[in-house]
Amino acid sequence: MDKILIIEDDPKLRKYIKQYLQAYDFEVETVADFDQVLAKVEEYSPDLILLDINLPGFDGFYYLKVLRRKFHYPVIILSARSDEGEQIRGMEYGADDYVTKPFSMGVLAAKIHAVLRRANRRTEETSREFGEFKLLHDSMKLLYQNMAMELSKNEYRLMNCFMSNAGRIVSREQLLEALWDNQTFVDDNTLTVNITRIKKKLGEYGLQHVIMTKRGVGYVFDPQNR
Repeated sequence: MDKILIIEDDPKLRKYIKQYLQAYDFEVETVADFDQVLAKVEEYSPDLILLDINLPGFDGFYYLKVLRRKFHYPVIILSARSDEGEQIRGMEYGADDYVTKPFSMGVLAAKIHAVLRRANRRTEETSREFGEFKLLHDSMKLLYQNMAMELSKNEYRLMNCFMSNAGRIVSREQLLEALWDNQTFVDDNTLTVNITRIKKKLGEYGLQHVIMTKRGVGYVFDPQNR
């Protein structure tokens, strides 16, 4: 079930959107305390955000810019500002769509479905996911609960191999093959050094044991081991 977070200051509209989307089998949460918008986003981890522009305190464009720096959730703007310049501004700041008020709930639901489909296709093409881990292929970053770890090229290749074989033993031969690129000689010591670096980075997030050594056999990536 897809999770939608509504950031809208009109309580009647907020309630109406929530009830409508719940009838379409979405899980829906709303923001009521606008001093805690970003904390709510981080806590709820939505699949999509509906973001009003006219909010108390900071406006929606401010939150959109902050969200784009910290998270990767799709965002649809809801706004009474219908002029072209505002719509262009929203898209340039990273919104996935812009819906002007008043709007048809049927149209909003259709746009939500379309944005989620695009987001799912992008995820399949540009990342690998397992549990709370997401490996971004284009930037070689590892996300854990939306916190980003920078990886080197070799660390990225090893994590890609581990995540594609999660829960299974991966031999050192398989890992050496993952590092080999026909340009750089990779020896057993290089492999050991890179695995040690990955474990150290994971350890900074309290994840010291997600990569376990099976002596004489290889390694197991298991996110359940913390």
